[in-house]
Amino acid sequence: MSVLSNLEPQKVFHFFEEITRIPHGSGNVGQISDYLADYAAKRGLSCIQDQLKNIIIVKEATPGYEAEPAVILQGHMDMVAVKKPDCPIDMKTEGLQVAVQGDEIYAEGTSLGGDDGIAVAYALALLDADDLCHPRLEVVITVDEEVGMDGARGIDLSMLRGSRMVNLDSEEEGIFLTSCAGGARIHCQLPLKSVERQGRIVEVTLGGLLGGHSGGEIHKERGNSNCLFGRLLYKVAEKLSVSLYQGRGGLADNAIPRETKAWLLMEEEAVEGFCFTVKELEEEIRAELGSKDPDFYIETRKGEEGVFSCVSPEDTKAAAAYLCSLPNGVQAMSADMPGLVETSLNLGILKYEEGSLLAEFAVRSSVESAKRALIDRVCAVTWLAGGSSQVSGDYPGWKYRKDSPLRDKMVKLYEEMYGAAPRVEAIHAGLECGILGSKIKDLDCVSMGPDMKAIHTTEETLSIPSVKRVWEYLVQLLARKDEAQK
Repeated sequence: MSVLSNLEPQKVFHFFEEITRIPHGSGNVGQISDYLADYAAKRGLSCIQDQLKNIIIVKEATPGYEAEPAVILQGHMDMVAVKKPDCPIDMKTEGLQVAVQGDEIYAEGTSLGGDDGIAVAYALALLDADDLCHPRLEVVITVDEEVGMDGARGIDLSMLRGSRMVNLDSEEEGIFLTSCAGGARIHCQLPLKSVERQGRIVEVTLGGLLGGHSGGEIHKERGNSNCLFGRLLYKVAEKLSVSLYQGRGGLADNAIPRETKAWLLMEEEAVEGFCFTVKELEEEIRAELGSKDPDFYIETRKGEEGVFSCVSPEDTKAAAAYLCSLPNGVQAMSADMPGLVETSLNLGILKYEEGSLLAEFAVRSSVESAKRALIDRVCAVTWLAGGSSQVSGDYPGWKYRKDSPLRDKMVKLYEEMYGAAPRVEAIHAGLECGILGSKIKDLDCVSMGPDMKAIHTTEETLSIPSVKRVWEYLVQLLARKDEAQK
């Protein structure tokens, strides 16, 4: 049964709902890519599906628009697939359960994938329409944007004719983005010595945090459950002989982690003191976070008693010291654009498995040298602790273009339609525009999109009226001929 069939614009929401029914988390894009290729084939549209599963679909200009410059419409097909602990959906094999509340769409128990499913839905609705005027449309839908922009990095765009691109991967209506930070991912591994030890397992959960996107919301200084766990572990390891047995926190390196769970082993007589210390720390952190994360909590629960293979107390304290030494969050604000974060990093994933502590970071900066320096700092701290690091997914920033006919055209149209000027901004989050700009000569690009909240989390929502307004704007933008062509 369709949930979104009564919403306007009908075609956009029809395709968006179809997309939500197909599993398409990062690294699991085969099915959605094949769906897009099949979509193009059924409509007789030119389509390229490369080995990475990127998709390029071309629709020729409508009569009277043959002389207009081609327009590239761009988004990505993968989503950050996260779910609540009690959600039974297997996001690798099952679709989402979308629902409507008021003027917003959400998914029950999971992220929604509005980032960037709505871009794909817009593109499919435009390609499907036979009553709209537009120049040649070149739709580029990449894979695995959320885990390093691998699709954008590997795609061949030599067949495109367009040099104007509308990127549809933004989350605030009325804001046109014209530059963004570059970034990279760091994968750190710290080997830890295992021992056989008698004692009681105690489960510790740090949760209740709001989390959020590590680019768009890092400046809000919300709690990072992985970093807070490091603080907890160091505090208790100073007082007690504790051993790390198991641990995991965070779901994606570009999402601020909301919950971290760990299982610690200690002597039975130490459990009461451990719980007291944890309670004290909970009160301290809650007071520090204040209104930024009002629902933060730490829970403890006694588990089994017996002999377990776990990290030695010495290496447990060393791991805690390592976590406390790592930088996290905003590192520098822009000197040129007030209020814009220049450099940051996020410890998004933390886990202990098979004798190693694994930590994964998303690093961002609009200054390439500052990005490299921060990467070096994390790698240096890891090396000093006896670990190793690997850097992947390194992508360039997207530089502001002073002369932009596309931006000028979009701003003018927006003012005509809504009687107010849009905001033209730079963002700290990463977009594929920088990478794609290195593949298309003299690329003129603007990023836009409808209102979304809490992307990359299970609280993600998509605004229905905003989707409609952005659709109407896109239709008018494509129908608007260049001044020189009139």
